[in-house]
Amino acid sequence: MAQHDAVEVISAKRDKAELSDSQIDWVIDAYTRGAVDDAQMSALAMAILLNGMDRREISRWTAAMIASGERMDFSRLSRRTADKHSTGGVGDKITLPLAPLVAACGVAVPQLSGRGLGHTGGTLDKLESIPGWRAALSNEEMMAQLEKVGAVICAAGDGLAPADKKLYALRDVTGTVEAIPLIASSIMSKKIAEGTGSLVLDVKVGTGAFMKHVDDARELAETMVGLGQDAGVHTVALLTDMSTPLGRSAGNAVEVAESVEVLAGGGPADVVELTLALAREMLAGAGVTDVDPADRLADGSAMDVWRQMVRAQDGDPEAPLPRARETHVVDAPASGTLTRLDAMAVGLASWRLGAGRARAGEAVQAGAGVVWHARPGDAVTAGQPLFSLHTDDPERFERALASLEGGYDIAADAASYQPEPLVIDRIS
Repeated sequence: MAQHDAVEVISAKRDKAELSDSQIDWVIDAYTRGAVDDAQMSALAMAILLNGMDRREISRWTAAMIASGERMDFSRLSRRTADKHSTGGVGDKITLPLAPLVAACGVAVPQLSGRGLGHTGGTLDKLESIPGWRAALSNEEMMAQLEKVGAVICAAGDGLAPADKKLYALRDVTGTVEAIPLIASSIMSKKIAEGTGSLVLDVKVGTGAFMKHVDDARELAETMVGLGQDAGVHTVALLTDMSTPLGRSAGNAVEVAESVEVLAGGGPADVVELTLALAREMLAGAGVTDVDPADRLADGSAMDVWRQMVRAQDGDPEAPLPRARETHVVDAPASGTLTRLDAMAVGLASWRLGAGRARAGEAVQAGAGVVWHARPGDAVTAGQPLFSLHTDDPERFERALASLEGGYDIAADAASYQPEPLVIDRIS
């Protein structure tokens, strides 16, 4: 590997120059080893935030982060693989019904997930509300479960893209999280290292999403799709709305319960719509076009895979889910049509009730969260329950209620509500 020095690389990007392949390879390797310190990498990250990177630079940066660790290989499985990544939102429980549904259609789903930080719990937090379920699997256990069951949702090991783990923590405290080249390479380095054959990206946009504006979300989606293509991974992205929270619940156990409803052939229409849209993209990416995933929801086979998947990780799919000790109901203040339900307001309320964490490693409450009894477009009557708030700590209600203030609108005229599409665009 060619030798460079940190000041040379920082200065080049500060002056809006393109970084060479050897500069990128060197700086990622040196930072991972500790030869480039946090102060120097912070300066480089800020220069990237301000001056950007072209497609070649981002692709090389991603490849260098992948090369910093191990890469998984699913080629010995008896069926093709497909994976999905969501940029995160409120009530986004889609992975839970999606993985067993796609597996029921004949495609293996190796879903390496994380724990949430911020206004919602992560996929692992939700699943850990199931009695006995464990997130930590060895690579051998993961491969065996994929072959036998067809789906696994588990914690990512430390060996995948360790450079990204180190850089992500740095970006979080240096005001450089928003750099699209670094967001895209962070997500894609882990997903490509996971070794899946095809990838579907759910890029959220709206008040409850990381990307608030469609143009920014589209730029991120296009960048990530390009990175997947450059790495030889069939990749598509859907831009989906996150101004309104998904489904009717945000939390951990409450979202598991809603996911099971979907697998049983019911559940909220928007959760079913997005689950099926992503399933069809995953199946198409894996070359499976003769199966309609809606049929697998209807015939119970997706539910069968869910139960097998949970049991394989020591969980009890039949056990009652945890319930919070305290509940507070918010009644509708007026009659009319619910015309707006702000995703961020709901997400913050759920977080303040204990469903999310403010610092890495903090415990979350399995039963905490928010359930809403109406969605935009629904008629409501003054005095009817609008929200149910759940927590083990009743002193949390006051701040959660403050989060919901101004977070919804009820209009007397139903015609004032104009629904927005859930799937905004497709990037391929």
